[in-house]
Amino acid sequence: MRRAVRAAEGILAEAGVPSARHDAEALAAWCLGLPRLEWYRLPAGGADLGPALPGGTADGFLAAYAQAVERRRAREPLQRILGHAVFRHVTVEVVDDVFVPRPETETVAQVAIDEAARLRDDPARAGRPPLVVDLCCGSGVIGVSVDVEVPGTQVVAVDLSPEAVRATTANAARVGSGTQRTLVGDVTDPALLAELDGTVDVVVSNPPYIPPDAVPVDPEVRDHDPDLALYGRGADGLEVPRAVVLAAARLLRPGGLLVMEHAEVQAAAVREAATATGAFVDVRTLPDLTRRDRMVVARRGGAPDGPGPAHGRGRMDP
Repeated sequence: MRRAVRAAEGILAEAGVPSARHDAEALAAWCLGLPRLEWYRLPAGGADLGPALPGGTADGFLAAYAQAVERRRAREPLQRILGHAVFRHVTVEVVDDVFVPRPETETVAQVAIDEAARLRDDPARAGRPPLVVDLCCGSGVIGVSVDVEVPGTQVVAVDLSPEAVRATTANAARVGSGTQRTLVGDVTDPALLAELDGTVDVVVSNPPYIPPDAVPVDPEVRDHDPDLALYGRGADGLEVPRAVVLAAARLLRPGGLLVMEHAEVQAAAVREAATATGAFVDVRTLPDLTRRDRMVVARRGGAPDGPGPAHGRGRMDP
């Protein structure tokens, strides 16, 4: 098995897969039905592996493994082969026609989670649960993470794609998320969630934001993620993100927080869009996990519901 994994690592590295060793081991574990490949737990001679091997034999494992490695060599995303993705503390199902969640977005979720936790623990709110809206929710990983990590939070998730809404609903049920409501909706619709205007504590979003002429370089994104989840409309790709900003200005209560992912080159334009509404104060650009400027955080103007800024493990520093 070690020889097979080493050979797979070489094949994937030659194909340009950036995480060849990790993916080779993940695919081997998947073929064995294990959550991960922990070498120190495997018997030295492989004597006890028979029941776990596809077909019950080493040849069966090698055949299944070769097929999985070939799919990854062709740059099919690892998450789509495995059928799931790990995001923060949850494991969600990955299905066709829905955007695959990326680790960089975990930082966006962190800021929303910290704000929801602060509000939940604020005695001035007299036990009112935080209300979080996840716009352009995709597979639902942000809203689900908020619900799981800040129990009692009320989460409303919205996406234009019915497939994404179904995926979010299934993933919420999968992890036991009990307070999430998911619906199909267009963030560019000025009447979206009108019944919540002025009452939302956090609006968080990872919207489509790629310009039409900026085709992604990575085959995993370009060839496998749906266009609806990638391209943000308009010449600069910011039509949908600007709609998120306008929706947040309408939905958020005074003192509420907007957290939105964007492309690194869009940081100044997104800050300008938030400032231009006249609704936000303390508009900032923050880095993601790779230290690139890919997130805007802005506070809704007016008397805040409670004291103190939002914090994201120190990432609220300008």
